[in-house]
Amino acid sequence: MSQPQQNLAFVFPGQGSQSVGMLNLLASSYPEVKQIFERASSVLGRDLWSLVSNGPESDLNQTQNTQPAMLAAGVAVWEVWCKHSAIRPAWMAGHSLGEYTALVCSGGLHFEDAVKLVEARARFMQEAVPEGVGAMAAILGLEDDQVIDICDKVAESEIVSAVNFNSPGQVVIAGHTEAVNRAAQAAKAAGAKRALILPVSVPSHCGLMKSAAEKLDSFLQNSAISTPKTPLIHNVDVASHNEPEVIRSALKEQLYKPVRWVESINLMYSKGISCFVECGPGKVLTGLDKRIAKDAEHLSIYDPETLNKALEMK
Repeated sequence: MSQPQQNLAFVFPGQGSQSVGMLNLLASSYPEVKQIFERASSVLGRDLWSLVSNGPESDLNQTQNTQPAMLAAGVAVWEVWCKHSAIRPAWMAGHSLGEYTALVCSGGLHFEDAVKLVEARARFMQEAVPEGVGAMAAILGLEDDQVIDICDKVAESEIVSAVNFNSPGQVVIAGHTEAVNRAAQAAKAAGAKRALILPVSVPSHCGLMKSAAEKLDSFLQNSAISTPKTPLIHNVDVASHNEPEVIRSALKEQLYKPVRWVESINLMYSKGISCFVECGPGKVLTGLDKRIAKDAEHLSIYDPETLNKALEMK
């Protein structure tokens, strides 16, 4: 019988954690991984596992492939965990796209519906901004308020804003390409350690995504969302919701409003979470979370070795 462990939270990564060959080692030992990808492939009408296993990387990194692949990867790891452990987390959260994974794993959204949703989400995001028009950049070494102020000052008639508050001293900005470039230069002049333009084609979580959010809303209204069995923290308002309509609204707004990850981790930490487990390929969130909740334990699950280590926790 499963049981929630009151000091435990599971977090789910989003776009950027994907890689060719991800979860191959886990899949070689646990058939649940391929089973989840087969279900996703049936919805999409294309072989998602083959793409994840063999590439090419350029195809995997296309937004419309990355989002379903990362959703399936996170859910697959969760399925493996649930089959081999009775321990369940008291809280969940997902970074950007990972919020959909968290919603599936918390029991608030059926997996097949989520696959349809994230594929549509990716398509709407790409359609909203032609390639080259938008950009994102990571700003390292400045305070949040400094980054927000720089974006306000250099925007001129364009859009650029702070969109991912990932960890203390790491903020991602997004908007029109030229405005992002201006903000990156201004950040360097203000003393940023780095201002790195990211290799993405879609400027997520900024005002340029409002048209995509409107299109996504009709899909959300037709998706069966229910009250999550495990409470999850939403990116957009750092709150947990039970009402399906409020959850739909949070998912819509998430497309064009910031990911408040630092606040989300801090909220769970304040509620007694002392162990955070990243459920999905890579350990991007683990690295961020260690800089936020420094006194907590941080684990990641993406292969048999990391799974066994997590299974040993008490």
